[in-house]
Amino acid sequence: MLFLLLVATGIPLMVYYKPSVDQAYDSMKEIQFIVPTGRFVRNVHRWAAHGMVVCVILHMARAFYTAAYKGERKFNWVVGMILFVLTLGLSFTGYLLPWDQLAFWAVTIGSEIAQSPRELTDALGITAWFDIGGFQKRLLLGANQVGQEGLIRFYVLHVMVLPLLMGIFLAVHFWRIRKDGGLTRPADADAIPDECAQSNGKGDAPESRPSRTYGLMAIVPGRTPAVDRSMANTIPTFPNVLYSIAALSMLTLAVMLALGYFFDAPLKEEANPAVPENPAKAPWYFLGLQELVSYSAFMGGVGIPFIVVLGLMLVPYLDRDPEDVGVWFGGRRGKRVTLLTAFFAAVVVISMLIFTVQYGWLRNWYPRIPQIIITFVNPGTVMVVAFAAWSLFITKYTNSTRMGALAVFTCFLVAFVILTYFASVHRGPNWNFYWSQSDWPVH
Repeated sequence: MLFLLLVATGIPLMVYYKPSVDQAYDSMKEIQFIVPTGRFVRNVHRWAAHGMVVCVILHMARAFYTAAYKGERKFNWVVGMILFVLTLGLSFTGYLLPWDQLAFWAVTIGSEIAQSPRELTDALGITAWFDIGGFQKRLLLGANQVGQEGLIRFYVLHVMVLPLLMGIFLAVHFWRIRKDGGLTRPADADAIPDECAQSNGKGDAPESRPSRTYGLMAIVPGRTPAVDRSMANTIPTFPNVLYSIAALSMLTLAVMLALGYFFDAPLKEEANPAVPENPAKAPWYFLGLQELVSYSAFMGGVGIPFIVVLGLMLVPYLDRDPEDVGVWFGGRRGKRVTLLTAFFAAVVVISMLIFTVQYGWLRNWYPRIPQIIITFVNPGTVMVVAFAAWSLFITKYTNSTRMGALAVFTCFLVAFVILTYFASVHRGPNWNFYWSQSDWPVH
C-alpha cells in the first residue's frame, strides 16, 4: 500500500519537478508554495517513504522471528532481502531531488561511503592500479562531486529504474508466497480437530486425510502445498483475508494523510557546495552506518553492511534445524535466547560508544599507526566480532543453528536501533558527542 501511495503521489510531483541544478530547488518551492495541494502531496510522499522503510524492517523481523525463511521459502527470503536493498535505494535516490542543503550534503556523505574502498586500496598502495572506490563514486554521480550528472542519475534511478525493479521483485515475492503455501503457520494449524474428525466407516477412527481438498487462488504448476489440507483451523484468503488487507490499507492511507496534513517535509536553503552543513547527516536509516563510518570509512560503509546483508541471505541455507515454522522465536527457548541476546547486544554497543566518547580509539592513542590497522581494528569490527562470537556460543550451548541465527539477527537489529538513535540525537558539529542539541556551540 505504501509503495502504491508513493507511485500515486510521485507521478504528480514529476509533472512539476525539473531535474536540473538550476531549476530543481525553484521547482520544489513552486510545489511547496504555489501548486495547489503541492505541499500536501509532497508531505504524503515523504512520510510514505519513511513508513515503507520502517515497515520493511519490521516485516523482516517478523519473518525472521517466525522462521518464515525455512524449507521451500529460502528463495523468497533472498527476494525479500533484495526488496529491502531496493527500498533503501529508492529512499536514498529521492533524498537528493529537492536540491537543498540537507539533500546535497546527505548525498555527499553517501558518495563518500561509495568511495570508501579507497581507504583500503590507499593503505595497500594499489589505488593507482585498482581504484574501485573512485569507480563506484563516479558511477553513482557521473563526476567526482555531486552536481548535474549526479542529480539526473538519481532522478532516473528514483522514478524509473528502481520502481521497475521493485515492481518485478514484488510480483515474484507475492507469487512465491502463494506458491509456497501462503503465510507461515505452525504445522498443527492444518490438523483436523477431534470434534471435526469424520468416521471412515470402519469404526470410530477419524480419517487420516481430509475428505475435501483445496487449491490456491493462483496460477501455479502441479500440485500445490495446499492440496490435501483441512481448512478446519484456517480461514480462506478470499474473502476473509482480503477484507483485512483492505481495512489495513485504509488505515495506512489515513495515517499517511494525517501525517502529511500536520507535518511538513523539510526544505532548507538551496544547495551550496561552498557552505557545508555541520553536522552533515545522512538519512535516518543510514545514520547507524554513518556512526560506523566515523571509525572506518571502508568497514563502516562497505565491509560491515556487506557482511550483514550476505549473512542474512545465507541464514536459510545454514539453519537446518527441523523446528516448526510460524511460531514466534521457535518457542520458549527462543524467547529466552532473544531477550538475553538483546541485553548482551545493548551492553556491547553502549559500552563501545561510551568508551570511544571518553577515550577515543587507536588513532587518538597512536597518531602514526598504519591505516590498514585502523581499517580492520575499529569499534565497528569489534562489535561484529563480538556478535559473531556470541552467536557461535549460543549455537554450541543450545546445539541449535536456529538459536544461533536468532542471536546474530537480534544483535544486528539492536545495534541498528541504538546506533541510529545515538547518531541522530547525540552527534553534533564535527561529529562530537552532545547530550542534546541545546548544548551545541553557537556562533
